[in-house]
Amino acid sequence: MTTTPNTPLPAADDAPVQGFAHCHEAIVAQLRELEQLPALAEAAARARRIAKATAEFYRQIVLTHHSEEEQELFGAVLASADRGAERERVQAIVTRLTQDHRHIESLWRTIEPALRDVAHGRDTPLDAAALTTFVADYRAHAQYEEEVFLPLCSTILGRNGNHMAALGVALHARHALPEVLRRFGTHL
Repeated sequence: MTTTPNTPLPAADDAPVQGFAHCHEAIVAQLRELEQLPALAEAAARARRIAKATAEFYRQIVLTHHSEEEQELFGAVLASADRGAERERVQAIVTRLTQDHRHIESLWRTIEPALRDVAHGRDTPLDAAALTTFVADYRAHAQYEEEVFLPLCSTILGRNGNHMAALGVALHARHALPEVLRRFGTHL
């Protein structure tokens, strides 16, 4: 082959073209990541909803439940229990359940800041072990209460209809009072 001054010479190497190919590898890898975004966005949105709902539920329901048990139910059952072994048993259970409440509330305070961050869409590490402990300990507390204490409450309060009715009135008043105050203020 004869070359003239205008005849192009073959390339010594194709590095410039290969650079484009390598760039496409990176682009395709990033596109693979992008494809995952809809599922991840839905998971993130679900995480925000769960964190927000759990925090609201805890404040509005769980803390109220603990308060009602401690201020209404525990005292009613203790007052209605027969003196001696029955009352001592009830006192031991009430002490355990109250300690459970404080323990659970303490665990909550360790996980609540991260849940608040998640609810607001902020990146935050979640302490999975603390969260698992909170859930497991609350489940154990609820199971003990359901299997041991509440049946005992029914037995003790059920012996005197007036005692059960008094508990019902106290709980009704507790629930009705905020609505009455909201509607009528303190001008009763």
